Amino acid sequence: MQLTIEEIRELAAVNMSKSHSFEIGASYLIRTVTLHYTGRLVDVTDSDIRLECAAWIADTGRYSECLAEGTLNEIEPYPNGVCISRDCIVDFAQWPHPLPREVK
Repeated sequence: MQLTIEEIRELAAVNMSKSHSFEIGASYLIRTVTLHYTGRLVDVTDSDIRLECAAWIADTGRYSECLAEGTLNEIEPYPNGVCISRDCIVDFAQWPHPLPREVK
């Protein structure tokens, strides 16, 4: 079987779009253009990520303290997880602390 150059480019584009730096099963603190989220990653698609045990974090306080100590000032848990568009993610860091599940 021989592929045309166009077919090779299409295959390369598909493989590139599925590339990501996430680890399925890991917990993350994710910053988007407007909001923060915590949760355990269960799926990554070309367009979004899906978190379970997720919470919207309205206020992290000092960001470095939040990451180092796991302290959060305002928490709104999602009862059934959340999907987040990959296009709006600014950055993410693994969250080695217990995932917040109580409203604060």
